[in-house]
Amino acid sequence: MQLSDLLVVAAHEPALGEIGGKNSVLAVAENARALIISALSARAPKTTLIVATPTGTGAQQLHDDLVQFLGAQNALLFPAWETLPFERVSPSVETMGRRMEVLWRMRGADRPRVVVGSVRALLQKLGPNATTFEPIIVRPGAELDADELLRQLVNGGYRREELVEHRGEFARRGSIIDIFPSTSNTPVRIDLWGDEVDRLTSFNVNDQRSTDPLSEAVIFAARELQLDDEVMDRARSLVATESWGREHWDRLADGGNFDGMESWLPWLIENDLLLTDVLSDDCELLLVEPRRMRDRAHDLLAEEDDLARALASTWARDAEKTFPRLHAEIDRLLGSTTTLRATSLSLPAETIDAPSVQSTGWGPITGDAQATAKRVQQLLSDKWTIVIAAEGTGSAERLKEVFSQEGVVVDVIVAPLHYGMSLPNCKLSIIAEADLTGRRRMHRQPRAKTNKRDTVSVFQDLKPGDYVVHHYHGVGRYEGMVKRQISGSERDYLLLAYKDGDKLYVPTDHIDGVRQYIGGEKPTLHRLGGSDFARSKQRVRSAVREIAQELVVLYQRRVNAIGHAFSQDTPWQHEMESAFPFVETPDQRTAIDLVKADMERSVPMDRLVCGDVVLAKPRLQCVLHSSACKTANRLQSSFPQHCLLLNTATHLVIASLVIQFASRSSRDFSLLRKPKRLLLASQQEKLIASLAHTDCCKTISSSKTSVS
Repeated sequence: MQLSDLLVVAAHEPALGEIGGKNSVLAVAENARALIISALSARAPKTTLIVATPTGTGAQQLHDDLVQFLGAQNALLFPAWETLPFERVSPSVETMGRRMEVLWRMRGADRPRVVVGSVRALLQKLGPNATTFEPIIVRPGAELDADELLRQLVNGGYRREELVEHRGEFARRGSIIDIFPSTSNTPVRIDLWGDEVDRLTSFNVNDQRSTDPLSEAVIFAARELQLDDEVMDRARSLVATESWGREHWDRLADGGNFDGMESWLPWLIENDLLLTDVLSDDCELLLVEPRRMRDRAHDLLAEEDDLARALASTWARDAEKTFPRLHAEIDRLLGSTTTLRATSLSLPAETIDAPSVQSTGWGPITGDAQATAKRVQQLLSDKWTIVIAAEGTGSAERLKEVFSQEGVVVDVIVAPLHYGMSLPNCKLSIIAEADLTGRRRMHRQPRAKTNKRDTVSVFQDLKPGDYVVHHYHGVGRYEGMVKRQISGSERDYLLLAYKDGDKLYVPTDHIDGVRQYIGGEKPTLHRLGGSDFARSKQRVRSAVREIAQELVVLYQRRVNAIGHAFSQDTPWQHEMESAFPFVETPDQRTAIDLVKADMERSVPMDRLVCGDVVLAKPRLQCVLHSSACKTANRLQSSFPQHCLLLNTATHLVIASLVIQFASRSSRDFSLLRKPKRLLLASQQEKLIASLAHTDCCKTISSSKTSVS
């Protein structure tokens, strides 16, 4: 059984049949929203439901649950930008790609059944060409112009790199083109045979090896701001009217893509389109808690206006002059109810006369499996439909075992849900694992975060006047911590000064994007929003590529070079090893075997053995020295291949043991000692002679003993 099979049962909820008219209200508790919205979609499968929520977190959680009921292809999330307006920082490539995907799916025949978005996402104005762009679709066997493909990728905001590692990057090596689409979890590899796609596969970012074949690759743009002729002409016209941003307008007019270019979108669009403006008439709007949505929208616009006034002084712009807004008024969204059918999903406590879905929760009911099983058995006896939704396969097996031990036979499926719910009118109950365990888990993939320890270590000694590096804007000067009040709330910011008096306020929750400058010389400040930092990074990339090329050539020579292959172990070698008074640890044994195998090959050895135990390294050195000595080859005083490190008198005893066996076939022996207390060659010879046998000492001449 799947959760989608339960929608037929939930569709018989009496309150759903009472919804009528163009604008209606339905009272639904939070835990039953995902099930009720899925049931509404099942009642009208050809209608796309646009669900608006007050917050982004609520939209994400609702989307997670809807995916379990409807599937990932039928429930899409329309995300909002993570950046603040005018922040000069681009949103994530995935966020912009997901928004473009939703807009494209809404225009086609394969429309999703439900689209979820926060009020911030739905009020954000769409970029140019939002209603006309088309993704790049690649299939095996299709004809493809490689040069045209690369041009489309660049226009779509993709960056050309040597190796593809992140979303929004592509690389070309002859007839092979690697692309990491903005909406994909894995990159794709296009292998061309002339102008025909010979093979289409995904590949692993870590080792760059192809993995699974693909039947199709849909590549959406990596930037929501598409620079066409109309947008570039608009940027040129702003040079005269908004001269404070001349540098940015010039770069946009030249068709250049750069980090933070989306910040200028409000100046570059003439038609303020929202997602609801491009919907067809057969779509339906669901407003979750409209009152909270309106309050959140007012706070959002007030925050944007306060931020614009605060930045006006740094931009040499009149603070009283109205800034173009990135977000529209809430009335634009609510006004869509005049053309679209709309239903408000309010809480039962906020509505009195509206139809109400009777629902209850399950928990948490932790710690009493017997009482829970008894309650489930009673509902099953009353002919209820009960399903337990587990987080994973392991927990599903465990829950099934627990209930079977109590004599209860119940369906347990793998479907991570935030909330469980019961609909008494339908005799339907879904129990989430969180209701049984009391642990609420995050169902979405966490974003990569910077190591907190590194962040603390960077800023514990940071003082005003020190130089820092912002990952988007480059080298700036740290001026200290300041407090700023925006929309009635006070926050702490890092104040960074840049060239020409520009200032950047970095919120403390974005502190991982700033690093302390560790260069030796005094750096030159970069221009805020300029291209100096990008050029510096490009020069570093070029230098790294040169070093990498040198290493490739070096190791190619090493691989092709013919080295000396030492002979295999002799009985004397085994005798010396067995005389060692301690038993090797597994790691020591592994290191000895691996290094011996390297020494017996004709390829020059390239291995480093590291250890933090006092007797570990001398043990390895003794064994390997004797392995080298048995071939009567001159030992070099170069560690780690042929040298002996001595740092205590105890180690000299071990050295004497090595010399006993090595001297039988070695004409020379080099002794290397840590420079804590250096001994002269004559002193070393006397010390070793007092520890070793007389016949061994005769083989060591002071002229051949080296000291470092």
